[in-house]
Amino acid sequence: MKRRGRFIYPGMVIIGVIAYGTIGYMIIESWGLLDSLYMTIITLTTVGYREVHPLSNIGRIFSIVLMLSGVGAMFYALGVGARIVLEGEIREILGRKRLSKKIESLKNHYIICGYGRMGSIICKELMHYKAQFVVIESNPDVVASMDRDILCLQGDATNDSVLREAGIERAKGLISVLSSDADNLYVVLSARGLNPKLMIVARASEEGAEQKLLRAGADKVVSPYYIGGLRIAHTVLKPAVVDFIEFATRGRHIELQMEEINVTNKAKIKDKTLHESGIGEKLGIIVVAIKRADGEMVFNPTSKSIIREGDTLIAMGEATQLQELEKMAGQ
Repeated sequence: MKRRGRFIYPGMVIIGVIAYGTIGYMIIESWGLLDSLYMTIITLTTVGYREVHPLSNIGRIFSIVLMLSGVGAMFYALGVGARIVLEGEIREILGRKRLSKKIESLKNHYIICGYGRMGSIICKELMHYKAQFVVIESNPDVVASMDRDILCLQGDATNDSVLREAGIERAKGLISVLSSDADNLYVVLSARGLNPKLMIVARASEEGAEQKLLRAGADKVVSPYYIGGLRIAHTVLKPAVVDFIEFATRGRHIELQMEEINVTNKAKIKDKTLHESGIGEKLGIIVVAIKRADGEMVFNPTSKSIIREGDTLIAMGEATQLQELEKMAGQ
């Protein structure tokens, strides 16, 4: 829009000069509109055609003034317009090159397909946790309105070349939240073929789409309408439970947070029980569940539950306490 605005002044100059010459010939020589406009155009463009009608002395003086001032103004306006076009094209080329270099430097990042209502919320959350990600969005108006800090590729996420440009071979995960289940299915199929180890989360809108997306290669499928319906029903039936879940999961607005913490081979708490690790007594953190490396989920683990390398602790506590636990887990 700013670039279009820069064309207004050169355009006004050109129109003003043409109008000045046309009106001048109409008044001085008493010519018609078409003859006056034609004479002005051939004078300003310096094509060298003969005069439309014989000019009076005053008409010749006016033509001299028009040629000296008007031709210069026309060339100036055309030069400004050409410079704006070239600057815009060069800036666009350089911008694409900078974007490509930034994406090429990414590793273990996330790819977000679609920047609608869900996509924008996902991006905000990833930015809060300082996770690296690339957005693929096909709508140019949406791309233009996005935050400049967000890396975004304008293109079709179902296209393999676009996914490769987003660095899918080096990516850690892909989230497909396009408006159509069919498009999400195509994205999942393409992504799984390009990176078999990729974690893929997809959105499902229609009933029955979830199983198709899982068969296509998605690791997780989320149905916003199903989850929203459950949340509304539980808000009526179990309001205290819903309040607690919201309190625990909206951790970036309050002190209490729920986090996933991976146990590495450098962890101080590795091969210790929850009691021996001191997670509860020293840090005041509640371990809600332990996800084993083989995928087994241990809910409400006891004090005798052993923490092993590769485990994921689902823990609840204050932000500073969780940061200490991350250090103890070797992160």
